[in-house]
Amino acid sequence: MDNQQTKERIDRRGFLHSAAAAGAGLAFSPMVLGRTGTGKKPDDINVALLGVGEQGQVLMSACLKIPGIRIRAVCDIWTAYNQKRVSRMLGKYRHEHNTYVDHKEMLDKEKDLDAVIIATPDFWHAEHAVDCLNAGLHVYCEKEMSNTLEGARKMVLAAKRTGKLLQIGHQRRSNPRYVFCYENLIEGAELLGQITAVNGQWNRRASEPLGWPKNSPIDQATLEKYGYTSMQQFKNWRWYKALGGGPMVDLGSHQIDIYNWFLQANPKSVIASGRTNFYNQKTHEWPDTVMAIYEYETARGNVTAFYQTVSSSGSGGYFENFMGSEGSLIISESGNRCEIYRDERTAPEWDKWVNDGLLYKQCECEIDCLEKAKKECIEKCGCPQIVERQTGAILDVRESPPPPKYDLPVAMNKKPHQMHLENFFDAIYSDGKTALNCPAEIGYETAVAVLRVNEAVEAGRKLSFKPDEFKI
Repeated sequence: MDNQQTKERIDRRGFLHSAAAAGAGLAFSPMVLGRTGTGKKPDDINVALLGVGEQGQVLMSACLKIPGIRIRAVCDIWTAYNQKRVSRMLGKYRHEHNTYVDHKEMLDKEKDLDAVIIATPDFWHAEHAVDCLNAGLHVYCEKEMSNTLEGARKMVLAAKRTGKLLQIGHQRRSNPRYVFCYENLIEGAELLGQITAVNGQWNRRASEPLGWPKNSPIDQATLEKYGYTSMQQFKNWRWYKALGGGPMVDLGSHQIDIYNWFLQANPKSVIASGRTNFYNQKTHEWPDTVMAIYEYETARGNVTAFYQTVSSSGSGGYFENFMGSEGSLIISESGNRCEIYRDERTAPEWDKWVNDGLLYKQCECEIDCLEKAKKECIEKCGCPQIVERQTGAILDVRESPPPPKYDLPVAMNKKPHQMHLENFFDAIYSDGKTALNCPAEIGYETAVAVLRVNEAVEAGRKLSFKPDEFKI
């Protein structure tokens, strides 16, 4: 595809009006642009928060930055802490609201709601989402859809039956840098060539089990009524097999979703190894270390994809690396990290993409300095030596200089969750004319790919996927 064709393709898609718009996230949010010509009032979307623990508070904070969103109800079983804390904050922002412990009572009494944001533990997602959809409300549900495929399937069917919107919280799907990379670099310009391998990780520093204020626990009867044996289990539910899915589901689902999206395919097989290397198995039922290998068959050829999540050292953080015949892309939601490398041996020059504003080229002075140091060292010593540059870096003169590196013309000045919520609210506001970036069907495909990794660990062998597994 030539340069002009790519420009036309990008223009037809209307992807981004400018790099500045991309950085602000404006391409995804007509609400932020003022709702011109809509005739609706700015406070016409009434929202309930169902589950206001750590993640629920992240989503609440994002909602408070979006014009026209009014939080009318808060539901959480920890009345003495989560509910009280969030209610106090909403009061400061003048969001008049009611508080509840039981979601069914909330749905019965709150008659003016338009949508519910669900951030309860995974094992509650299916019941909460289905009940809210059946009540005629649109739903934003945090990932993973459910800790079981049966539960996730019920959610998809409920969304289809009711005709209500169900957005799953894979927020990278609304991240301008991810969208830009997929739309313009992988699909549009095809800068990577044929992608043959993917490598990703989320390494997280180990920490003590989460605690709680000892003067305000949930009473034992309430804990047991809602599925917990203790406060310790309530606070650390992600590590219990009946409640969550462990690090592979909690962390890996974000990134395996990107694998599927960028490759435009679901995996054909998976083999995985997982065990507990660091934590106490009594308090951490899921493996703290998982390494998985997926095999994909895409329209452009076969792809092997590796993924690991480690709980002990945070070395390397989290990222996804797509490796192709003409270049490689490393991208992460962390710190706007996005690096694109051109393979000098096989890929043509990318200057035309720089000229068109698709890429920024890294300053070549670093490479020039490396070459200069190499030359001076050889002239002085007559043999390959390791020399120290003024910057403090170490150069082995026998090594080749690094490949050409490029960056994106897309900055970020919003939190990722805010942009994903804006997409959800825009879809509500437009009566579905704005497409959800992660509807229930896509969330289900990711759930299948991720939940079966834990199954592969347990089975100790390669598991194959059938195409119809990913569909309802």
